[in-house]
Amino acid sequence: MYVCSCFGITEREVREHADAGACTPRRIASACKAGTDCGGCVRRIQALLGRGAAPGAREAAAIAPSTAAVPSVAPVVLAAAQAVRAAHSARAAEAA
Repeated sequence: MYVCSCFGITEREVREHADAGACTPRRIASACKAGTDCGGCVRRIQALLGRGAAPGAREAAAIAPSTAAVPSVAPVVLAAAQAVRAAHSARAAEAA
């Protein structure tokens, strides 16, 4: 089943990345881009990670306060990074 339709990322892929150490939505985003476009899949990724997909994730979730109500900032951060990259590219082109 697809978790992120923007990038075609499946539950299996999210679990594989989690097993490899990506135990937060931000790390999943770094590994496969899921959650970085529209952000609609972030809660599904959080739910998948909450099932103990990564070692220690279940224990950490029991200790840490819930972040389910916190909106994802990944799309905003990605847009800002792209704007900075574009500005740097424009400056480099002017200098050349």
